[in-house]
Amino acid sequence: MTKIASLLLLRVSLGGLLLVWGVNKILNVDHSRAIAENFYSGVLASGTLLPLAGAGQILIGLLVIIGLARRWVYPLQLLLNGASLLAVSASVIDPWGWFLEGTNVLFYPSLIIFAGSLVVMAFREEDRFALDARHRTRPASWVARRNCGS
Repeated sequence: MTKIASLLLLRVSLGGLLLVWGVNKILNVDHSRAIAENFYSGVLASGTLLPLAGAGQILIGLLVIIGLARRWVYPLQLLLNGASLLAVSASVIDPWGWFLEGTNVLFYPSLIIFAGSLVVMAFREEDRFALDARHRTRPASWVARRNCGS
């Protein structure tokens, strides 16, 4: 049960992070624009594109949280979290700025978020609480015993 509960907590927290980032793009456009300009070379820095990107991020976050369409949503989540990791990679390599300028130790968790995205993908079949989880069929030996009256 510990593995199943851990996967649920990881899935909900990763989806929640996407949800928070998406809502921020809609409600706090100026802040999101500053982030896009500082870390993403201005990609999506438009006041029109940010809310649309935010809506997409909210949708992906909600799907991750409930565990629906994981086969397609998890790679999208990995792509989004991977882009964030790349954007702050200097802070992951040198969190205290000993060798690289402009780094910040607060960005180091981007690596952990990316790793968590890989974990939920790797153990997708073991996440029993996801909405699209398939119920395991009973082993053939159990079915045979039951059909034979044993």
